Order: sequence, then structure tokens, then C-alpha cells
Amino acid sequence: MPALLQRVRASTENLSPGYFSMVMATGILSLAAHMLHVPVLPIVLLALNWCLFVVIGALALAHLYWHPRRVLDDLFSHLNAPGFFTFVAACSVLGSQSLLIGGSLRVAAALGVAGLLAWVAFTYTIFTVLTVKRDKPELARGINGGWLLAVVATQSMAVLAALIAPDATQPLRLELNFFALSMWLWGGMLYIWMMSLIFYRYTFFTFSPADLSPPYWINMGAMAISTLAGSLLILNTPHAPFLRSMLPFIKGFTVFYWATGTWWIPMLVVLAIWRHGVRRFPFSYDPMYWGAVFPLGMYAASTLRMMEALQLPFLGRLPHAAFTVGMAAWTLLFAGQLRALHRQWRTAPQTPAD
Repeated sequence: MPALLQRVRASTENLSPGYFSMVMATGILSLAAHMLHVPVLPIVLLALNWCLFVVIGALALAHLYWHPRRVLDDLFSHLNAPGFFTFVAACSVLGSQSLLIGGSLRVAAALGVAGLLAWVAFTYTIFTVLTVKRDKPELARGINGGWLLAVVATQSMAVLAALIAPDATQPLRLELNFFALSMWLWGGMLYIWMMSLIFYRYTFFTFSPADLSPPYWINMGAMAISTLAGSLLILNTPHAPFLRSMLPFIKGFTVFYWATGTWWIPMLVVLAIWRHGVRRFPFSYDPMYWGAVFPLGMYAASTLRMMEALQLPFLGRLPHAAFTVGMAAWTLLFAGQLRALHRQWRTAPQTPAD
């Protein structure tokens, strides 16, 4: 095997199934910048995100081809399996970018179909496998905030369907809105189930700094994307009479989701200070940190949409603050990613494989 191919093979050996969270983070910051009318940046991040999506997708296929056993191990792992849902959310976020920034309905629809097929496959494969497997970890070792990626993936399908619906003709417009509503409701129910277990793990089991991994920021991100989906449903009310009849319910739950996500922000900041400031847990680049950037961008985007849907102008500075922090975190992580790739490339095996 040529040395270059051997290096690529070595670099994919430990590829995380959650690497598409980089696409999620880049895409939502691009959308937030677009909604805040930031010049140039949205289209630059759209182009970059397509590159990231293609490259990570190619590496994921190579990982499946060269290391199928590791893929199966991740699929059977309580901690790693939810990472596969990042592909679904990446399709949705990139589809939303392609529609709102790129102006391509066909590309958005194609990515929506790909995301939906993956959602069906991963949902019923992962939860079936984790249900029927014999050897299961204790709750303290088997669950973290990463499980809420299933909620994010579900709500991302609702978001993309709600965005596409106004450009569709009847009766497809009605059907897309009903699909978006159904996914929004299911995502909310899934959050209640999972968050109950996560909060129980928080408060009744010993918590070490190593346990507080970056995916716990998805606690907030799942609520933020639920807020975004609810806000879009409110805005789509003129296109679907059944939404009009449910409008008070949708508005109430949209604010409920936003308030819950907002509550999480100070809590997560305090826990991060405890982890790195009090307990001195070393801070170094980890791909999992992309799961903390996405919620910041999503909070900015969802708050903007909720302000539009419910006419709440007094929240005007919150999206700007969340976007600024999110872009700063994205910049630091992207630089860390480049350094990590450089180190990995230099240390990868250069001798041909047998």
C-alpha cells in the first residue's frame, strides 16, 4: 500500500462517529451570521462546510471499509453510538444553509431525504441494539449528554421540513408541516425521557471532572433546536390550518423549550469552571468540543427566530452575545483541529502495510 494511503488509513482508525458535529457547528454559525446580517461570513462558512461534509464523509466511508469492526463496536457502545446521529443533524444543517444562503431548494431536499433515511436507520438500529444486548454498563458509565444527539437529529428534521414547506406546493406543503410538527413533538418527548436519566445521573452518582465531557452542552443545544423548530412552526401557521388550531400550545412549548435551554447555560458554565478551574482538569483539543460549539450557535439562531415568531424585541442582545462566544469557540477549535491533524499526519506510520 502506498505510503500516502497508509497514512490516511492510520488516521481513520480511531475516527469518532460524532465527527460530523464539526459540520453542525460550522453550519449553525453560518445560519446565525446570515440571520444577523453579517456580511460575507455566511457564504464563506457555507463553502467551508461543504468541504468539511465531503471530507468527513469520505473519511467515514474509509473508516467503515478499513475498520468495520470498530464501526460495529461504536454502534454497540452506549457511549459512542449516539454520535452517529451527528450525520443526520449535519445533513439538516447543511440543507438549511443550502436553502437559506445558497438558494437551492433541490439540494436542501436531497440532503433532507438523506438525513431522514439515516435517521430511520440509526434510530431503530441503535435503540434496538442497546435494548437487546446482554452486557450493559451501569447508568453512571453508560449515559451522558451525547445521548441527546438523538433529540437534536430528530428536531433537525423538523427544522428542515419547516423551512422547505413554504416553497412547496399543496398538498406537499401541508404534509411537510405535519411531518415537522410530528418530529417536533417526538423530539420533545425523547428529551424528557433522556434528560430524566441524565439529571438523575448528575445528582445521585459521583461526578468526576473527566465525566463532565463537552457533549453535556447538548443539554442546552437540544432545547435550543427545539425552540427553533417550534418558532418555524409558528411562522408557518398561515400555510397549515391545523397549526393555527394548535397555536397556543405551540407557542407555550416553544417558550418552555427556550426557557429550559436558557436555564442550562449558567449551570454548564459553573460546571465548566469547576472542572477546569477548581479541579484543574487539563484543557486540550478534543473533537468532542465541537458538541459544545453547536449549542451556542443554535441558541443564537433559535432566539432570533423566536423573537420573530413571538414578537419579543427585548431579547435582542442575547443572540449577538451567543453568536460572538460561539464564533470565538469555533475559531479556537478550528485552529486546534488543524494542529491536531498536523501532529497526527507527522506521526502516522509511513511504511507500507503488509
